[in-house]
Amino acid sequence: MKKKPLVKEQNNELEKTLWATADKLRSNMDAAEYKHIVLGLIFLKYISDAFSELYNKLEKGEGEFEGADPEDKDEYLQFNIFFVPETARWKYLQDRAKQPEIGKFVDDSMDAIEKQNPSLKGVLPKEYARPDLNKQRLGELIDLIGTIGFAEDGHVSKDLLGRVYEYFLGMFADAEGKRGGQFYTPASIVKLLVEMIEPYNGRVYDGCCGSGGMFVQSEKFISAHGGKIKNLSIYGQESNPTTLRLAKMNLAIRGIDAQMEVGDTFLQDKHPDLKADYILVNPPFNVSDWSGEQLRDDQRWKYGVPPVGNANYGWLQHFAHKLSPKGTAGIVLANGSMTSNTGGEGQIRKNMIEAGLVDCMVALPSQLFYNTMIPACLWFLSRDRENRKGEILFIDARNMGQMINRRNRQLTDEDIKSIADTYHNWRTVETHGHASKYKDIAGYCKAATTEEIKEANYVLTPGRYVGTEAEVDDGIPFADKMNTLTTKLAEQFSKSSKLENQIKENLKSIGFEIKL
Repeated sequence: MKKKPLVKEQNNELEKTLWATADKLRSNMDAAEYKHIVLGLIFLKYISDAFSELYNKLEKGEGEFEGADPEDKDEYLQFNIFFVPETARWKYLQDRAKQPEIGKFVDDSMDAIEKQNPSLKGVLPKEYARPDLNKQRLGELIDLIGTIGFAEDGHVSKDLLGRVYEYFLGMFADAEGKRGGQFYTPASIVKLLVEMIEPYNGRVYDGCCGSGGMFVQSEKFISAHGGKIKNLSIYGQESNPTTLRLAKMNLAIRGIDAQMEVGDTFLQDKHPDLKADYILVNPPFNVSDWSGEQLRDDQRWKYGVPPVGNANYGWLQHFAHKLSPKGTAGIVLANGSMTSNTGGEGQIRKNMIEAGLVDCMVALPSQLFYNTMIPACLWFLSRDRENRKGEILFIDARNMGQMINRRNRQLTDEDIKSIADTYHNWRTVETHGHASKYKDIAGYCKAATTEEIKEANYVLTPGRYVGTEAEVDDGIPFADKMNTLTTKLAEQFSKSSKLENQIKENLKSIGFEIKL
């Protein structure tokens, strides 16, 4: 796989313009605080637009809406639309955007919406009236967000608001750096996980759900393939309550119903009896303070007790424990997890491999993450490996992706398709026990046997197995290539000798003589 050149960022111009304007309004406010101000308003605009669309239909009273009362809350429930009281509707707020009390108006509107919609209780930010928030800037921000979807109708407007919310999540993660990345997994990684696992029907789980990106991408995947999000049951857990509120807004914008709980996943598993068909997760890398000393006898450590100083193998075994008999998990972890022998990790890895749990390993390119320069990989664990016993697929994608700015890279849609197709082709087995379309490609992918992995001391680094990319035969005889090479070397040596003599002569002229 050849490296691809630097390309311009492909984001929609409208989204970039909105971000640039909103970021200017941030003034001296920290991005970590400002994101809740902005994302809360985008959410408010979304539910207000969705409400207004249905309100207008109810008010006209035509067809199925004949005799309907647009102020009856029950009319909205059947369409899964949040009821928005009059003083919380976007027009009401925008008409008052220039007033000094605008912060209180927004807080009151958030409070009123939560009272009318129990599922949003405790989710919406109510910090707009605080003294340190510049009310003129707040009014300008309301006017700016008021332009989103202004020229569009119905679903087009709502889809745009959803896209803007998602785009802003990523930009805030970038602006916050290390802290921001904890709530946001780059979109191309999420898309790759979803395309490989293909969550169509069943239970989906993310035990470190951040802002809910895995669930949103699952919904997009299902829609793209003609399915329905209602065929998935979604379960999430997040240790940071503020981040969980972002996730709940992110999912509510798209009408995704999910059982999402707050709490430490290791110490307070809020879904203790769950057996998931699909697990998509990006846990924090190499966490040392994960309370491992309190969990020495935990039932989840089937393959060995993970070291107190690193949570990586705790995460792997937690998610393995959550898998249904047919379940598959895609887990993002630091590269060190593929080779580490510290604290018994090597033995745990060996036990997982020999138990036939490890399905596929993908080495990712560098610079994909906003919050860390630590190289990362994807682990795929599966309970459904009848057709692939004694084999693990290795994919080396380190040379894939395109730079979107000077610091960050993303996987292209073509990269994602290539990796996902390789995985699916390998998983598809003919009756004779051979992969139907899959072939090993030097430097890119290799289906290695358990025996080969044992010989490599149970190291799971794809580069160890795929080898180097095959050289393309250019038709030039080897002897001719050697003659060309030796001629060039002789010319370079001659030039360097002349330069060396010139330097010696120059030094000699000022009284320094070098003898070799």
